[in-house]
This record gives sequence, C-alpha cells and structure tokens, in this order.
Amino acid sequence: MLNSTTNNTSEFKPVMQSPLHPFGLAAKQEKINDSKGAWANEIPLLGYISLRGNSQNAAFVSAVNSALNITLPTQACSMINAAWGSILWLSPDEWLITCKRDQRASFQQSLEAALAGIHSQVVDNSGGYTTVLLKGKNASDVLHHCTVYDLNMLQAGKVVGTTFGKLSLYVHQHENGYSLVFRRSFADYIWRYLERSALPYGFGIAQLNDGQ
Repeated sequence: MLNSTTNNTSEFKPVMQSPLHPFGLAAKQEKINDSKGAWANEIPLLGYISLRGNSQNAAFVSAVNSALNITLPTQACSMINAAWGSILWLSPDEWLITCKRDQRASFQQSLEAALAGIHSQVVDNSGGYTTVLLKGKNASDVLHHCTVYDLNMLQAGKVVGTTFGKLSLYVHQHENGYSLVFRRSFADYIWRYLERSALPYGFGIAQLNDGQ
C-alpha cells in the first residue's frame, strides 16, 4: 500500500487553470468584427496583489511609489495604469495591484522590503480574482442590463465597485471597452449572466492580444 500511495503521489501533476477554463473560451475566440455587438473574453491567470495601508501616511505612500515606480492613487475610486498592469483604489486603506502572473513575486518582495517597519499588509491574492474584458458597440448596453451603476459616470481613470446581478465586481474603462474584475468564486455566475445579457446584441468571444 505504501508503494502504491507513493507512486500515485509522485505521478500527481497539478495543473493551473483559470476559473472560466470549463467554458473553453480559447477555442471559441475570434477577431472582433461588426457581426456582433458585444465581445468578451477572460484575461486568465493574472497576478493580483492586495495592498493595505494608511493613505494619509506619507511614509507609506512614498514607500509604495518607490517600490512600484508609480504614483499610488489615493483619491476615491481612482486608478492608474502602468506598462506592467494597474493599481485600483478599493477603499481608503486598500488597493488591488494587477500584473502579469510571473511578476507578482518580485512586486510583492519589493513592496514588503520598502514597507518594512511601516504599518501595512501585502498579500498575493492571485488565486482569488480574475478579469474579463467586454468590448463592442453594445458593450455599455450589455452592462446596463447587469448593474445599477450609471456607466455615463464612469470616466477614464475611475474604478467603481458595483452590483452585477446578485453579486458585485469592480469595473473600469479599458481602451474602447470595460474591464470587469471579480472574485474567482463569482466567475461562473458572472460569465453566464454576461452571456445572457449580451444575446440580444450578438455575443462573441474576443481574440485578445498579448497586451490585451
């Protein structure tokens, strides 16, 4: 029995999958065109770092700016984009940093080193979130079926936490569309809700570039 157990354990090879992997989106994607009004796809397996601290503490803000070589957004519902990803303001003492998954360890280490001795928290939460991009001429119409938030108020550089059906997510503009950031456990519900809301306009799986 020990040998059998040992063999089974040695043969176990875990595979990392995005929460929307069961929908087979990669096999269905196509270049965005005018045949459909709404296009969406998941950006799978990004890095998500949760940052907490006092935005009124100049030492905290300075340390973060130095570690990331970027200005921490401290205004309510603000965000900032960088070549490597983005920082979303979630509350007066919480931010969500998104980056490529292979960058998350270096960002976390840089932040922890810079914030040593400063009251703060840096947590790799990459297993807890995912992001879906929604584009197309009817992208706003689709979202209006899903949320009570007035998307006309969603200006560039702004991120809001809002309802999505019975759940919630964060939404901000992304180029000519929207970026939806939500918890991994919400993925199945949110994707199905999005699909259903987009059906009247035509719904397609968008081919995403490496840079999204």
